Amino acid sequence: MNKENKTIDPKTIKGWGIDADPKNDPTYPMRERMNVSQDPDSKHRPASLQPVDVEVLKSIERPNVSAVFGTPEPPSGLSGAIRRLAFHYSENRYRHWLPLIVADRVNMVEGLIDDLAHGKVPNLWAEKGYDMDWKYKRGSLILKLAAVTAMSAGLAVWLSSGGDKAGNGRRPKAGRRSKGYIDYNDYSS
Repeated sequence: MNKENKTIDPKTIKGWGIDADPKNDPTYPMRERMNVSQDPDSKHRPASLQPVDVEVLKSIERPNVSAVFGTPEPPSGLSGAIRRLAFHYSENRYRHWLPLIVADRVNMVEGLIDDLAHGKVPNLWAEKGYDMDWKYKRGSLILKLAAVTAMSAGLAVWLSSGGDKAGNGRRPKAGRRSKGYIDYNDYSS
């Protein structure tokens, strides 16, 4: 089946050019109040750029840092190393975004460790917003706490279990058979 490439007239598309009239622009009244006579020119960078006095991670797609950027938390520690690794890849790759998500979680753990190192015990109940969950989403909070309790109890039982169980790296003592052991000599004729 051979299809022809047809050019589409933009005027036939419903809603095309809806923002062409500046009077129809939702920001137009604000521009009048601020005495902005024309659209900002996106092709030219501002004359005075924000100084770069801390490490700023930038995308490989852009040669320069953006005109304005945040500086309160420059990358540091393990999370910073993960972020630096992520910025070696293009923004359209999972190799860029997934490490950034991991770095956020690592940064949270680093913050908890830093709080404990400085003698501050974090109030995780309040910081995680469990008061609001208790007030508005009680069922899901109870389910979440039950799951965490069950996982913790299971982990405690698993870690405390010992003895001659298969998979713990110990061999059964001589003369004793471990559970599930089949001695094929018992079936000989």
